Amino acid sequence: MQIKRRKTGRKNNILKTFNWKLYIILLIASIFGTIAVLPYTLTLQGGLLQNLPIPLPVLLAAQLIQSIVMFIVVIFIGLYLARKVGLGLPILEGWLEGREVKSYLKSILGVSIGLGILAGVLIIGLDYVFSLASPTSSVVLAQVTPPAWQGFLSSFYGGINEEILLRLFLMTLIAWIIFKFKKTEEGKPTNTGMWLAIIFAAVIFGIGHLPTAMAITTPTPLLIIKVIILNAVGGIIFGWLYWRKGLESAMISHFSADIVLHVILPLIAVI
Repeated sequence: MQIKRRKTGRKNNILKTFNWKLYIILLIASIFGTIAVLPYTLTLQGGLLQNLPIPLPVLLAAQLIQSIVMFIVVIFIGLYLARKVGLGLPILEGWLEGREVKSYLKSILGVSIGLGILAGVLIIGLDYVFSLASPTSSVVLAQVTPPAWQGFLSSFYGGINEEILLRLFLMTLIAWIIFKFKKTEEGKPTNTGMWLAIIFAAVIFGIGHLPTAMAITTPTPLLIIKVIILNAVGGIIFGWLYWRKGLESAMISHFSADIVLHVILPLIAVI
């Protein structure tokens, strides 16, 4: 009985101390991002949607529900574990606690946007280098290029949803697992552990983009390597920002990179 009471008390304590307001904000943001990316996705996969076994609205509703359920889980786990390894969202957390956060936002805005633009430029440059070996394998400007307005909306999905999934959840989870085996004398994650978490999450981030790339162009070994490397470049930058500046910084940076890739580049290509 005493053991059961301790376990029950521990669970209640977790639920009481958990930042539910932050959780709801992130969940609402993830729903917005999921809806915002739909026009972009429908344009990319237009050819695959012609012979659907079920009506398109039903499919979209099912995907939306599936996405909501997934983010309900990953946001909770991410926020819970982030506190244990010293990660988080300093701006939103501070704002919810009534602290002044404008100065910190200003301090991270420049580096976040700048590194995001750098990530976008690096991806374009690396894509060009890879295309020299295989001119038909470009994944930056593929056979189907959605219009800039759709790219702008999809950038919210990258900045919000992918950062919640890949950084808040996956990178935090990896960092926590490593933390359980190796920590500093002060009881904090080691730099090596954090870098391993950043790199692993970035590589998985790249692998996660393979289905989309294969849907719009012919899959080859070179294409697979390219997609992983190109997206891992951004993932490493965003992961470092999450570690050092907070998740908001990684979100801003990812959004900025996607603006370069999905808005500015298509506009330049049309000219």
